[in-house]
Amino acid sequence: MAVYLEAFRMVMAPDVIIAILLSSIYGLVVGSLPGLSATMATALLVPVTFYLSPIAAIATIISASAMAIFSGDIPGALLRIPGTPASAAYTDEAYAMTRKGQAELALGAGLWFSALGGIAGTLSLIVLAPPLAEIALSFSTFEYFWLALLGLMCATLVARSSPVKAIASMLLGLLITCVGMENPGGIARFTFGFTDLLGGIEVIPALVGVFAVSEVMRAMISTDPPKMPKRKYDSIMAGQWMLTRKDWRQMTRGNFVGIIIGVLPGAGADMAAWVSYAMSKRFSKEPEKFGTGHPEGLVEAGASNNASLASGWVPALLFGVPGDTITAIAIGVLYMKGLNPGPTLFTEKASSMYALYIVFIIANIIMIPLGIIMIRIAATVLRAPRSAILPVIVLCCAVGSFATGNSLFAVLTVAAFGIIGYVMEANGYPVAAMVLGIVMGTMVEQSFVTSLIKSDGSILPFFERPVSSVLAALTIGALAWPILFWAWRKFQATPASAKA
Repeated sequence: MAVYLEAFRMVMAPDVIIAILLSSIYGLVVGSLPGLSATMATALLVPVTFYLSPIAAIATIISASAMAIFSGDIPGALLRIPGTPASAAYTDEAYAMTRKGQAELALGAGLWFSALGGIAGTLSLIVLAPPLAEIALSFSTFEYFWLALLGLMCATLVARSSPVKAIASMLLGLLITCVGMENPGGIARFTFGFTDLLGGIEVIPALVGVFAVSEVMRAMISTDPPKMPKRKYDSIMAGQWMLTRKDWRQMTRGNFVGIIIGVLPGAGADMAAWVSYAMSKRFSKEPEKFGTGHPEGLVEAGASNNASLASGWVPALLFGVPGDTITAIAIGVLYMKGLNPGPTLFTEKASSMYALYIVFIIANIIMIPLGIIMIRIAATVLRAPRSAILPVIVLCCAVGSFATGNSLFAVLTVAAFGIIGYVMEANGYPVAAMVLGIVMGTMVEQSFVTSLIKSDGSILPFFERPVSSVLAALTIGALAWPILFWAWRKFQATPASAKA
């Protein structure tokens, strides 16, 4: 009991409370700016942590990352510009709701279920840390290959177009990840003599280009601006959402997927959001409504990416193995403040660990009032004249992409992918599937090549290891399911005389 009281006293210190509040506001603002991801928001805070106490320093990382993951949904819903890669999975869905006059409903649902998902992830961190860490450690490159490949299969589920076009878009994304020297062999590929391409195509500029710039190009042609609801902000509170059994079931499933994927090093909120959105569509009774402004995917994916954010700290705290890029930054801060990750951290400095749990819960609770204020401010964007908004969007895209690597080449990348995104959607090719290929491609290739090196070129270990064999069966089943379903429907449609 004394340990809990000491942890509570540490969190209630004035410097920690001020750090939580200011970093939360900072995370909301940075996450809502196109091109500035949650990782960048936390990385920019590292110099500030030099001057803070250990708990205050970690509190700034926790609060800013949680807020940035949520606020990445705001430009996605209002302008079709995902603020973070984790928001890209359901950007089209949220923007479709905006065009139907349900902007506040989309953002309100995202806010509530992001906060609840973060709390669920924190509870998993408290209760299930040791067993979840054991699961994470049992994964090798063989399992990661199948997991990433299973994530790629989501391309056929998240798309509303034909599976063939979705797979073609996904393969284009995989081809884009092959550019540069970021591969196991360290060989320059598809650079065509340009030194700027040696580092490959960054995810953020490509994502901003295909979603934001292409949307600006369409808006310049279209004369149909998004509608706004007549009643303001009622849907943000989303009381009717929170009482339905269906939404609680979807949130629970999203939390479960986010927690499991979050503890796997290198997976993170991006994969959790894509997998949860695809699962939501796969098990929905109304899959044809996905992509038209249907809130089911928002509920599940929003809960999943915030749950994975908290559970990603499990391997980081227990073994010093980062679950994603945000926890990689946090591990550096932990070492700098003398809180060395490891099993002894839970015994020798138990009060500090419980203090971190309390910070997680506080950050997700204050996300609700701060998020409502942020939504009310951001929703005014849709009431501004389009002639004033479009140039500002393009400027934000340019500044955000330049900030990712201090390179003018990133700005050119945004412009190029804007054209690619516009052409693809004009011809019915889903850009979300291409973005999925870009996000997952590096993980697929590196895991596959590293596994072949380990096995001396043999593919048997991909199927012999227990966890790997289960993931392989799931992946092959996901790949074969559309084909089998199509064949069954053709068989059912065949006349009885022809069957005979």
